[in-house]
Amino acid sequence: MQPSVRPSGCPLPDRRPTMNERSSNLPRIDAEEILEGIREWVAIESPTSSAAGVNAMMDAAQERLKALNLGVERIPGRDGYGDLVKARTPWGGDEPGILVLCHLDTVHPIGTLGRNSFRREGDIVYGPGIYDMKGGAFIALYALQHLIRQGKESRLPVTILYVSEEEVGSPISRAVIEAEAKKAKYVLVTEPAREGGKIVTARKGVARFKMTATGRPAHSGSRHQDGRSAIREIARQILTIEGMTDYERGVTTNCGMVSGGTAVNVVPASCTVEIDARLPDAETAKEVVAAILNLKPHDPDVELVVEGELNRPPFEKSEGISALLEHARRCAAEAGIDLQDLKTGGGSDGNFTAALGVPTLDGLGVDGKGGHTEYEQIYYSSLEPRTKMWVRLYETLA
Repeated sequence: MQPSVRPSGCPLPDRRPTMNERSSNLPRIDAEEILEGIREWVAIESPTSSAAGVNAMMDAAQERLKALNLGVERIPGRDGYGDLVKARTPWGGDEPGILVLCHLDTVHPIGTLGRNSFRREGDIVYGPGIYDMKGGAFIALYALQHLIRQGKESRLPVTILYVSEEEVGSPISRAVIEAEAKKAKYVLVTEPAREGGKIVTARKGVARFKMTATGRPAHSGSRHQDGRSAIREIARQILTIEGMTDYERGVTTNCGMVSGGTAVNVVPASCTVEIDARLPDAETAKEVVAAILNLKPHDPDVELVVEGELNRPPFEKSEGISALLEHARRCAAEAGIDLQDLKTGGGSDGNFTAALGVPTLDGLGVDGKGGHTEYEQIYYSSLEPRTKMWVRLYETLA
């Protein structure tokens, strides 16, 4: 298959090369080159809260995409979030293809690089965001670059989408993600590998809520009986909400942030709690979300307001996902990887695409550990085989 666009400096030969010439002249997947690219990206600190930092990352990604002669679109951010970058291969036209989902924001505040500097110690390479998910975002791009360097095309067109606020639930990019997924045949997500290289074929749904109680203030000594404690109300609600956790069903509820009161000697008139729920399937999600939204106050003199929704729908392993997994296993085996899968409680942008019925594989990024910590790390030894797996996915998915 002849490529629609060939990088400069790679002219077609005047004669067919011999087998030895082909093997010696073909570009190779270079782990050192990959690591240098990842280093450049990790050096740009890009917490979700810093639109400038995220946009600097988008600049870096955009530069590499344009160098490959891909069609690149920059989508302006809003609501304080950074931009999105979308790129598509020049071949394949409007045919449904492969959507590669990446995020370039991290959870690490500016300055984390000073505490977890980019460094290699044997097989371990450290840096904020290196595992979740700059390493994976880079190898997916490098694999496509590798194909183009060889004068090849993927069998399907490839769209790469870099988003800016995945770590807070993708509030501005969700619509773009879902629109692109509806045009895709497959979705590949560059979130990091788990537990020794496993990929993700199912995730729990994620729901988030804010509950606010409004009571009546009073002096806690002389007129305690006149008060209606908002904190007491929220405390009782917390016991109800935490009691919804059911490990056998795969349901967890967590009241993670509580604030309220004005002074120690005042019956508190206000209190809030922020709630996270992880839900294994659509039916359970509907049940638990309704239960939390319909909670009533224990004290009739306290007003209770619950706001929230299912932030990410459950990502359930479908027949299409199972078939895609088997294909990926064959590609991985060619790269020396015994690919296994798992279900996890964490959410990702893959939740959105899987819920639309588009076969989705997640956790296809680099192997390592320590996501969201100050010892975040990847394994150098995973770079070459994981990239080879990506190359074979591009070459064989049809």
